[in-house]
Amino acid sequence: MADAFVSRQIVTPSGIRPGAVLVDHGRITSICDAPLIPPGYRILDCEGALLPGLVDSHIHINEPGRAEWEGFATATRAGAAGGYTTLVDMPLNCLPATTTVAALEAKRAAAQGQCLVDWAAWGGVSDHNAADIEPLARARVRGFKCFLAEPGIDGFSRVDETELRAALPHLARTGLPLLVHAELPEPLSLAARELAGADWRRYETWLHSRPDEAEVAAIRLMIRLCREFGFRLHIVHLATAEALDDLRRAREEGLPITAETCPHYLHFAAEEIPYGSTLHKCAPPIRSAENREVLWEALREGVIDLIATDHSPCPPELKCRDTGDFSAAWGGIAGLSVAFPVVWTGMRERELTLCDLARLLSQQPAQLAGLTGKKGRIAPGYDADFVVFDPNEEFVVTEDRLYTRHAISPWLGERLFGTVQATYLRGGPVFEDGRFTHQARGAEIGDHPEVIPIR
Repeated sequence: MADAFVSRQIVTPSGIRPGAVLVDHGRITSICDAPLIPPGYRILDCEGALLPGLVDSHIHINEPGRAEWEGFATATRAGAAGGYTTLVDMPLNCLPATTTVAALEAKRAAAQGQCLVDWAAWGGVSDHNAADIEPLARARVRGFKCFLAEPGIDGFSRVDETELRAALPHLARTGLPLLVHAELPEPLSLAARELAGADWRRYETWLHSRPDEAEVAAIRLMIRLCREFGFRLHIVHLATAEALDDLRRAREEGLPITAETCPHYLHFAAEEIPYGSTLHKCAPPIRSAENREVLWEALREGVIDLIATDHSPCPPELKCRDTGDFSAAWGGIAGLSVAFPVVWTGMRERELTLCDLARLLSQQPAQLAGLTGKKGRIAPGYDADFVVFDPNEEFVVTEDRLYTRHAISPWLGERLFGTVQATYLRGGPVFEDGRFTHQARGAEIGDHPEVIPIR
């Protein structure tokens, strides 16, 4: 059946307009004025704004191997509730890590029949696996991820400059992006030595253990390598504003470099994190309120290209809430189902628009993952992935809104604006009025990625 999604606020790449989005066999065919809907279409009246389904290009699903942390069923459930229709899974926290074609096939087997929304995978650069990069590209990973500092989990190891130099010629030949956790270990080691005897229940101690310099030095290293090897570079979860000038200059030079930040860096501030609140622990750390505002300006300016969640859940005991010890707690923030309203709440305060939101949470993440022409826009030829959103409804985050395997998150108790009324995947509902469909409509995105830089 052909459907017409009618809304007074359709968020398109050229602006917001009233009208109808015409859908046939799960694809958008055209956008028209509501009175011009052709005969034979079933009309679906959307009371809220109609946006493209969101794309999270940075999420840890953790399956296979650590499904007790999170898995495809619960992650895609939270994604659907949060307006996300595509999740691109990071190569670590699962076992085996996605650093070989065999590991990728194990992930595909684990996902079968579980997914409410679509998914894809990043490959990993780790443990001298340069010879696996091009086979993984042929097996349709969307790009590659590496850590310059220790990731803090078994199954995935950091790379140094020597290992990167061995891997980068292979990666450059694929045309796919390298996503980098940009912290160098030397500044981290120096900071740790200076904190001997410190109180690790204070957030300030954790903050001082991950100095801005670790991020800045790592980004400068990657810019030099990008210049030398000519690969597409993407900086994940940028937390420090001190690196922005380096990124600006690299862009002006014409280097193919992009960057993301995350909802927690745009909402929280180090000065406000309570004593022992290990739910706020992540790496790089949440920095100051002043730093936060500079990140927002960089998003407005376009120096930061997109917002991704870095949803990184774990079992409750790993957060060490009983001791409040930041040195021992797992470093990851869970909040996929509420990331959309978190970001929108910040945008409202800073007079950004729903068009900005669609660009930063849908269009640009889709382009990073090589999904141009398929995901991320309301435009003819694209998948009919939609989220119906009420931008004005206010709510407080409670456990029943999280939908992940473990209802622990620093977002609990936060007052936010914007609610997801419905999420559609290829024209079919996966979440409506607080309820899920019982049909696992999601699947791996099976085509080869477009190798078009965001810029």
